[in-house]
Amino acid sequence: MEDDSPQERWRRRTEIPLAVASILFLGAYAARVLAHGMSYPWRDICLVVAFGSWALFVVDYAVRWRMSGLGLKYVRTHGLDTLVMLLPLLRPLRVVRLYEAVQLRHGEPRLSLYARVMVYAGMSAVLLGFAGALAVYHQEHAAPGANIRTFGDAVWWTCTTLSTVGYGDTTPVTPVGRLVAVGMMACGLGLLGAVTGSFSSWLIQVFTVEDDKREERGRR
Repeated sequence: MEDDSPQERWRRRTEIPLAVASILFLGAYAARVLAHGMSYPWRDICLVVAFGSWALFVVDYAVRWRMSGLGLKYVRTHGLDTLVMLLPLLRPLRVVRLYEAVQLRHGEPRLSLYARVMVYAGMSAVLLGFAGALAVYHQEHAAPGANIRTFGDAVWWTCTTLSTVGYGDTTPVTPVGRLVAVGMMACGLGLLGAVTGSFSSWLIQVFTVEDDKREERGRR
């Protein structure tokens, strides 16, 4: 039976607007970081778009907090939502919720559900990688002693970090850059776990169903 609670109705209504807001936020941030020669009116417009998008996340968080009726307990029990509200660039991490929902599903295994998790996790890795590369490039490209001087360097560093390879040929040297690195490492492990965990769960369910069918045929 489909959940028709006020919280679920609000979530369905705001899912697309918030997805658009996250894209606008990322685009405005990217423009400010990469377009060094951008004139000030356009830079101000990008700033307004970024803060306006961020305001939508804050409003959404406040409404869901109010609907929950949990008070401060909501902050503790919805840590991912709190993190996404503070840092909209991390919105792709909400794929973890989809993974948890699939894990709780019982019955006939459906590849489409697990494939969705793997596709969403892949898209999340791309978006987070782009956002992480922007953040690191923003902090590192002009820092003394930095070896991440171009956006291409930042993208290469992000790929090696998210994939947990970590060649070490490019490393952040600023405190904020290293903080971003810690977050990217954690995100890489989480997304990799979602993909491998979903595929493994699907295989286990397939084998379990096949064993049950084989036992049933044997009893007949």
